[in-house]
Amino acid sequence: MTSVNALLPVLQGPTDKEKKYDRQLRLWAASGQQALEDAHLLLLNSGGGTVGVETLKNLVLPGIGKFTIADAANVEEADLGVNFFLDEESLGKSRAESCVKLLLELNPDVKGEWFQSKKGEDSFDVQQKYTIILYSYPIEPQTLKAAQSYALEHKVPLIAIHSAGFYSYFRTFLPSSFPIVDTHPDSTATTDLRLLTPWEELSKFAADLTKNIDGQSAHEHGHIPWIALILHFLTKWEVDHGSLPSTYKDKTAFRKLVSDATRTDNAEGGEENFEEAVAAVLKTVSAPTLSSSVREVFDYKPNEVESSSSFWIIADAIKQFHQKHNQLPLPGSVPDMKAQSTVYVQLQNIYKSKAREDVAEVLETVRAHPGGKDIDVAEVESFCKNAAFIKLIHGGDLKKHLDPDFASKELKSDEDAAMFMTPLSLLPIYLSLEATSHVSSLSSSDILATIDKTIPGASSNTRLVQITEEVARAKGGELHNISALTGGMVAQEVIKIITRQYIPIDNLCIFDGISSRAQVLRI
Repeated sequence: MTSVNALLPVLQGPTDKEKKYDRQLRLWAASGQQALEDAHLLLLNSGGGTVGVETLKNLVLPGIGKFTIADAANVEEADLGVNFFLDEESLGKSRAESCVKLLLELNPDVKGEWFQSKKGEDSFDVQQKYTIILYSYPIEPQTLKAAQSYALEHKVPLIAIHSAGFYSYFRTFLPSSFPIVDTHPDSTATTDLRLLTPWEELSKFAADLTKNIDGQSAHEHGHIPWIALILHFLTKWEVDHGSLPSTYKDKTAFRKLVSDATRTDNAEGGEENFEEAVAAVLKTVSAPTLSSSVREVFDYKPNEVESSSSFWIIADAIKQFHQKHNQLPLPGSVPDMKAQSTVYVQLQNIYKSKAREDVAEVLETVRAHPGGKDIDVAEVESFCKNAAFIKLIHGGDLKKHLDPDFASKELKSDEDAAMFMTPLSLLPIYLSLEATSHVSSLSSSDILATIDKTIPGASSNTRLVQITEEVARAKGGELHNISALTGGMVAQEVIKIITRQYIPIDNLCIFDGISSRAQVLRI
């Protein structure tokens, strides 16, 4: 005789790894965690050497797969005051090696290597394959050139970081086109219910629930899902008006039609499901439209290398789907609402079934592409679910210098800041720090002279002069709290880029530690 216990499924609890990374898995899921664990990050460390290591700290803790620190410096007394990943035993030893040793104590799952170049040698191992490269200023020109050449050749993202005194900035350089599927939009924005273009199963579901609606009991009437209510009254409106409500005036009148059908002869004096329907009219009774970011993806012409990537193959299939149906694949999610449990589950299944049908159609198009046979079904499903919010970011040009007109306009905006009650631009901080990219010990006049070469007349800006004096006073020295905060922000952007989730900054973030304020600019 078979025991009852043998028939019961074995319940699997969370693994040790899932317990360890529980909170972050809720942010970027298992796919994002896997991308993080598959990554190999290179840090070209120089100058004070603190901000880059603080960035690594915030990447080692969530479990980046591997990192390499390339640093030519040995540990000096000054390093011990600003770098928590160095101790007295590190004095005279390789700074890279000492930092790697203590960073690895944070997470045994992470691998770390170090590289200390000698004069005349490559500043890092160019034979290695890196996922992303970070470098901190001030940096030797030849090291910077080598990093940029590697990034261009291997299509690898770069992040430049500069921290000195109370100021810092970081700037991202992404490959020419950097697409993101899972942008994590607000959950309310992802609701696509197709109430103006319902399919047969959904229409039948609503019709069955609202049959003889006036004769239903109070319990039945008060538990009709608001989706079914809106579909019922849309049918009634179309019969009376010959078309669906399209203008704001129509929708306001339609909302009154729904509201007037609410029963008030009950203990509550109203019905929650009808209140939900009334509140949802303006948001859900509208024709689907493509966002500008989706149109940009559809209009983009990928080059030969890009066109073979899974993203562009799936994007083309989604575009064909839209051209055929005049709408994107259905995400399949249904918001919470007042309804009986069995009815709500039935409604969920209707939407999920339709979403699976749309995925199957897109997948068929993908498989018909010469390069689409090996694309994972899960990737197609994720793309279909997030199709309305895909985004294409155009990376910064490594060879392009700051536009003088843009800089002059940004500096001039400070003149009107008091009048319009807007914050002062932080661009002067970037300009001052950038002038010390290779030599940190420049005087204020030297910094201003360097800036004037790019932006003629900039040295007449009083605030810029004040900031250059502060930068000159710092002489490239890092304050640990400023570098720690900056490292946290940079690590956040690294995770976005590696996991290809959320939307990275585009492309410069400046931090002012004196006013505790940050500004993002695209330059």
